Amino acid sequence: MDNTSGQGPHAAVPPEIDRWNWGAFLLNWIWGLGNNTPLALLMFVPFVNLVMPFVLGVKGSAWAWRHKRWDSIEAFRATQRRWAWWGLGVLLATVIVVGSGIALMVWSISAAFAQTDAYRLGVARVTSHPAAVSALGQPIVAAKPSGSFVSTDEAGSAEFTFEVRGSKQRGVVYLEASRVGRHWMLDHIELDVDQSGERIDLDRVEL
Repeated sequence: MDNTSGQGPHAAVPPEIDRWNWGAFLLNWIWGLGNNTPLALLMFVPFVNLVMPFVLGVKGSAWAWRHKRWDSIEAFRATQRRWAWWGLGVLLATVIVVGSGIALMVWSISAAFAQTDAYRLGVARVTSHPAAVSALGQPIVAAKPSGSFVSTDEAGSAEFTFEVRGSKQRGVVYLEASRVGRHWMLDHIELDVDQSGERIDLDRVEL
């Protein structure tokens, strides 16, 4: 087949290259600029940009072949493979950066929760409660909490979940706490012991 690349929208496209284009799908408008395909700039149009990556994936190879002169089919395919690898690299880098940002945010929130009086009260209750000590074994170490925390000048509330580990077993603590004025109090706290499945009510401190 003659080299028909760069001959416009009606040029014949070799069947061996008229297939899904990962570079166009992943890099869309950047790929479009590099492959003389201005239709890729529709990525900047709201709503259209939702479907445009898929359109580029399907039609990108044909458009790039027709709108730009290529030395050969082999040169075209080699270039598109490089675009695909660059697209994959950008995707992986984005996933890593976003994932790291989310993990850092979650860690920061948990670290902040761990500094609250509500959490400290919960840890103190677990580590001093005879039933919890008997089930988990000493020493009991508490992990950072997750959940929700609200505090204003006059009141506050917290709902935390955190893991605890003793010399015998592990468990999960669920607590609800509230604040009126300056003082926090535990409204409800319980321990689920992992291995036995036992649920221990820690609302009352046994003597």
